[in-house]
Amino acid sequence: MAERPDRTAVSTGRPTRVLAVSNQKGGVGKTTTAINLGTALAAIGEKVLIVDMDPQGNASTGLGVPRETRRITIYDVVVDSRSIHDAAVKTAVPGLDIIPADADMSGVEIELSQADRRSYRLRDALGAQADAGHTRYDYVLIDCPPSLNLLTLNAMAAADGVLVPLQCEFFALEGLTQLMKTVEMVRQSLNPSLEIQGLVLTMYDRRNALSGQVAADVRSHFGDKVYEAVIPRNVRVSEAPSFGKPVLIYDLKCTGSQAYLRLAREVVGRERRKRAEMEAA
Repeated sequence: MAERPDRTAVSTGRPTRVLAVSNQKGGVGKTTTAINLGTALAAIGEKVLIVDMDPQGNASTGLGVPRETRRITIYDVVVDSRSIHDAAVKTAVPGLDIIPADADMSGVEIELSQADRRSYRLRDALGAQADAGHTRYDYVLIDCPPSLNLLTLNAMAAADGVLVPLQCEFFALEGLTQLMKTVEMVRQSLNPSLEIQGLVLTMYDRRNALSGQVAADVRSHFGDKVYEAVIPRNVRVSEAPSFGKPVLIYDLKCTGSQAYLRLAREVVGRERRKRAEMEAA
């Protein structure tokens, strides 16, 4: 059963990096990437919080948080100003916490229609968490719904960057174009520092020529914004959520688990290089 995280402040001396895992096209492996990247980051020593912003609550289910135990959810944080500390629960993965979601999230648009700072509720809550001296996370991964709504806007207003899972299929670039427009809109109106953190190629099938063509096209358009790590189609990755486990816990040795570990190392490596460049400037 999930537990409350302890009250010990954790600090590595680095600022928390907040990443919105988003793609307005459904079925691209967004929640799977949030769960397994978070698990892989925790496995290599990072302190990670996943924020489940999708009313379906699939990230919560996939990390083994039963619906009946979700007493405080992200709804309570953004609508009723409950703290991140109160809402976060431990998962079975050491170093990985989650703020769960449930169907109540679908009413957020109406609840906050006249509220002050309606697009900044998550950002304000994350800031208050740091100010209060509670558990400090190295990474916060926000699992966004597959649509542009107030929940997605809250995620992007709170984020430093957007991590984009991109399925290696025919309409991949079409969905990406819409996401880029959304990021630019948020940058202009809510969060000028928002950037594309990187693109993750998912559901890659080496036996399918189309997968290779899509991957080549994406790399041609976006260059080094595309991670080298590619997430393959893998039965074990698909099976794991039904057991309430990340694939790294379900089957560490499978190709999907190893791909997410490579992605986590690449994410951390990029962050270290970026910090070094900023310090040298």
